[in-house]
Amino acid sequence: MEQKEDYFLRANNLAIGYDKHVLPLHENINVSVKPGQFTCLLGPNGAGKSTLIKTLCGFIKPMGGQVWYGNEKIERIPEIQRAKKISVVLTDRLDVQNLSVFELVSLGRTPYTGFFGKLLPYDIDLVHRAIEEVGLKGYALKSIDKMSDGERQKAMIAKALVQETPFIILDEPAAFLDLPAKIEIMQLLRRLSKEKNRGILLSTHDLDMALQIADKIWLMAQGKTLQEGIPEDLVLTNQFKRFFEREGIQFDNFTGSFKYHKEIQKEIILKGEGNTCDWVARALNRMGFATVAQGSNYRVEVLQDATSQFALYRSNKLVLQCNTIEALMDGVIKSFAAESKN
Repeated sequence: MEQKEDYFLRANNLAIGYDKHVLPLHENINVSVKPGQFTCLLGPNGAGKSTLIKTLCGFIKPMGGQVWYGNEKIERIPEIQRAKKISVVLTDRLDVQNLSVFELVSLGRTPYTGFFGKLLPYDIDLVHRAIEEVGLKGYALKSIDKMSDGERQKAMIAKALVQETPFIILDEPAAFLDLPAKIEIMQLLRRLSKEKNRGILLSTHDLDMALQIADKIWLMAQGKTLQEGIPEDLVLTNQFKRFFEREGIQFDNFTGSFKYHKEIQKEIILKGEGNTCDWVARALNRMGFATVAQGSNYRVEVLQDATSQFALYRSNKLVLQCNTIEALMDGVIKSFAAESKN
């Protein structure tokens, strides 16, 4: 059995909420984060993710249970010492004027220097190294208000790094970023958790990315007990289905992604293999056609070593040959529409 010191964070029978006179938002939360572990908290809007994050940070008092950092309960850790154990990056957009990247990141040294404390050579070196580690080399003197959202978020992560805490908590760190920037931030955080042996917990809406990158996932939804596990176990035990499926939306345990229920128009035979065939199947399914091995008058073939890449047959008679999936889909729809008129 693992000892308490093997965990950066543990929550035992935790109950969270804002008003002690009403029922908790969630109860019986039992989760943990180990050194070097990258954990993602997933749940729909209104599930209570931010409330849990703020409770684990010590910003909100638990309504029941305990939060432990190592061998200490969070409420027994003085604020100045807590700032040496936990770094926090919240969702709010950074709105600062005339503050350079170096100045922002150096604020992470406040627990060691005091608010008006002088940065020593060690502190200065640490700030520059953190700026470089998050991919902002050469940006030290750049004004924060002249940077993109992704660059600002990197600067906030650098600030958390120089705080030299073993544990970092982030609430929706990629909420305002485009897809490439989201991927970059998530990869950066995972790399830091491994290279620095730090525990990192972040909340996110991006289920697909969390499935690919997280060591552990916490699933949270209203009316359900929080579930913790590695992504693969949570998929195979149907937890993703239980937490996220609803009318019109189905979680596919094979692909690890959501599918939208569509009214199936008709079945169509699909013959071929490889990546191109897979994308043809996706296009047909998106248009509402079920692909089958036999039993339909319509057949699509993905051709090999031919002038045309795709062929459509009706009752074994060639209807169309083309080189793009778009043209193939147009042909399928027109052919089915013409049949329905007859």
